[in-house]
Amino acid sequence: MVWRCGKGNKTGTSRGGGRCDAGSGCDRGPDARLPGVSTTDQTRRRFTTPVRVRYADTDATGTLHPATYLMYFEVARVEALRGLGVPVGEFASRGVAMPVIEAGINVIRPARIDDLLEVDVLLDRIGPASFSFEYEVARDGLLLATGSTRMAVIEPETGRALRLPDWVRELLNAIAG
Repeated sequence: MVWRCGKGNKTGTSRGGGRCDAGSGCDRGPDARLPGVSTTDQTRRRFTTPVRVRYADTDATGTLHPATYLMYFEVARVEALRGLGVPVGEFASRGVAMPVIEAGINVIRPARIDDLLEVDVLLDRIGPASFSFEYEVARDGLLLATGSTRMAVIEPETGRALRLPDWVRELLNAIAG
């Protein structure tokens, strides 16, 4: 999704962040947050999980380490599933594992120790044997990072790819809203 700033300038894509980029001709500046603009489609169902930045999650400068976003994505994903009545352990008990096979992070501005973040998770795509999520991380409504993960569905004992079982597809459709 390409969005434009209030002056009509092209300023980003779904992975580019919700701000006016330098050189775009926008007079709002690079740290401007555009009202009502999200990097993801607002019509999709989103699940929000609050996460507090701990000291252990940061680097020597007190800034959230980029790899930690992947852990926060997992927390939001697991809580979304739990909120729909399917704790993550139920997948294994039903003979399904869902490893992350692809991940991406785009840090727009830093998060720091003790920040209370909102991690939104949205279903992006459902395929025959995989599915993907998009994430937004914000502090007080200010977008800090975006990301994505793609999960495969495999048989835990062999690691062999499986077609999405009907119950998993139904669960993902509930997440999609």
